Amino acid sequence: MTGKIFILGRRSKEEGEKPFWISFADLMTALMVMFLLVMSVALLAVTNEISEADRNKAIREQEIDMLLAKIEKAAENHPGISVDKNRAVIDFGDRARFETGSSQLSSVQAQYLSQFVSEMLVIAHDELGSKWLKRIVAEGYADQRGDYLLNLNLSLQRSQRVLCALLSPAPTQADRLNPAEKEQVRDLFLVGGYSFNSAKESLEESRRIELRMEFFGVDEVHPALNEIPRGNFGTCRI
Repeated sequence: MTGKIFILGRRSKEEGEKPFWISFADLMTALMVMFLLVMSVALLAVTNEISEADRNKAIREQEIDMLLAKIEKAAENHPGISVDKNRAVIDFGDRARFETGSSQLSSVQAQYLSQFVSEMLVIAHDELGSKWLKRIVAEGYADQRGDYLLNLNLSLQRSQRVLCALLSPAPTQADRLNPAEKEQVRDLFLVGGYSFNSAKESLEESRRIELRMEFFGVDEVHPALNEIPRGNFGTCRI
């Protein structure tokens, strides 16, 4: 009888433990399933964010290409002006060459510059231009003759001369920007000087001006215009 009691006691112990271990295994399985589900949702959310960012970036690049194509087409009506879409730069070529040591533009050169900029401002304020075009930097360049600081100052003066030709033209200049266009130039254009850091093959080609376009980023906020007095452009002092 003692043997029978021992066997019954052992069988009763195993039967008491089995339900506990089965429940624990089920709990661990459920937790693992929940963990995998949460991770799947998180990965899906991250993937969607990356896909959306890539899509917005692709749209930006496509629309900026379209904008540059418009400017390139406008340049076709002005022989001598070219658009480098890879650098987002407008080169005026022989239409804006400077004499050695000079920052002066002839009346004809200034007139040609104003004609093209007038067309460009129309593009800059259409749907794509207003959306992406952040600023236009007028950059002047010098050739390799002379020391660096001399040419740096000369380059800056050549850049300033662009704004002078647009905002304070010579009395002999026939085609001038109207007041509204001048306001647009003041809001959109900046001046920069670059010495001979980007020299061309010849000295003449190096003495030039370029307009470099900068564009807004995908999520970049468009800044509000500065509250400055309108209509008072002053006179050129270089």
